[in-house]
Amino acid sequence: MKLNLKTYYSSSRIKSFLVSMLLFGIVIGLYNGVFNNYLYEVLGLTKAERGWLELPRELPGLFLIAVLAVLYRFSEIKLIRAAFFLTGTALLFLFLFGNNRIGAVILMMIYSTGEHIMMPVRQSVGLHFAREGKDGVAMGILRGFGNAGQAVGYYLGPLIMLAVAFFTKAEDPFTKYRTVFLIAFLILAVGLVLSFRLKKSDNKVNRKKIYIRKKYTKYYLLEVFFGARKQVFLTFAPYVLITVYGAGAELISVLYGLWSIINIFIGPVVGRLIDRAGYKKVLIADSIILVLVCIIYGFAHRILPFNTAYAVICAVFVLDAVMFAFGMARDMYARSMSDTKDEITSTLATGLSVNHLIGIFIAIGGGILWESLGIEFLFSLAALLGLISLLFSSLLEKPEKNMKRLI
Repeated sequence: MKLNLKTYYSSSRIKSFLVSMLLFGIVIGLYNGVFNNYLYEVLGLTKAERGWLELPRELPGLFLIAVLAVLYRFSEIKLIRAAFFLTGTALLFLFLFGNNRIGAVILMMIYSTGEHIMMPVRQSVGLHFAREGKDGVAMGILRGFGNAGQAVGYYLGPLIMLAVAFFTKAEDPFTKYRTVFLIAFLILAVGLVLSFRLKKSDNKVNRKKIYIRKKYTKYYLLEVFFGARKQVFLTFAPYVLITVYGAGAELISVLYGLWSIINIFIGPVVGRLIDRAGYKKVLIADSIILVLVCIIYGFAHRILPFNTAYAVICAVFVLDAVMFAFGMARDMYARSMSDTKDEITSTLATGLSVNHLIGIFIAIGGGILWESLGIEFLFSLAALLGLISLLFSSLLEKPEKNMKRLI
């Protein structure tokens, strides 16, 4: 069935925007799919060092509110171009110097800055382009394009690495990873060129320099809980597969690819679910599943045979990743409290900074806990945070049937 974008979006440039997000998604897939194995095989990071690495990597997210405050005069479209430029520059230099620990960490920070600038901006553009009453589906379609790109990237990564191994016979593991970085850079270069088809006038938003309001307190708290669950998944779930079960980069990429393929279709479904059932029920369901997932991560290897536990963890890894689509409910909750469109980008940026603040503590503390007390203790703590999130989500006010819409 053909998708009629005009039904859900008001902008004539929506195709260029969605394709550019598709290309950015491909790069995210290439980078994330090999990232943890790159850290383990090339940089040789331990579990505790893996946790500490999140401090410099997440600082751009933590200070995102300040970054966007400095760039408050720039339109959303210019910020998208800046995101393409920063991530592309970082990948180019990772290709050149990615086997140096200090240099790699600096470049990861630059990449992370571009990626984090893109996060609230693309959500904001998607909301601004959405037609009245079609917000959820419009955001789902946007996620679908991003996830389609990520699926391509996740499966392209292993193919690149296999091709490098076949044609070069290189023994240095860095060779296959640097090739992935180079191809990702070239894709970003195309995306940057395409972004110039977007006109500044398509999306002029008067953002506040720094926007923190009491009415968004509950939204900020939701971002705290999400920051904790996000960090546990992004930092430690792949390392569980790699260090406990011996998973290679190819398998990690395949699992991420499955997640992205599922999310191509689940994104619009979750968007419709939010439009119909409301953000509160979606957030409650997300918290319940999170608790179950954390318990399985922490104890599967204790109660199941190795091969069975390995298969279960792979399945849970994909499920956990798919649940990130439910994060649209937080965006919609923030949208429901907004008086004008102008404050949305700044509000989402503040939320990202909040969830990155807790994420840094979770990453560092989690790595230390894993090394000293074991994986069981780490994921039991994560499950407890999930229970607190469940309680908090259940106390949110119900969305009004005739909620005030932004026009």
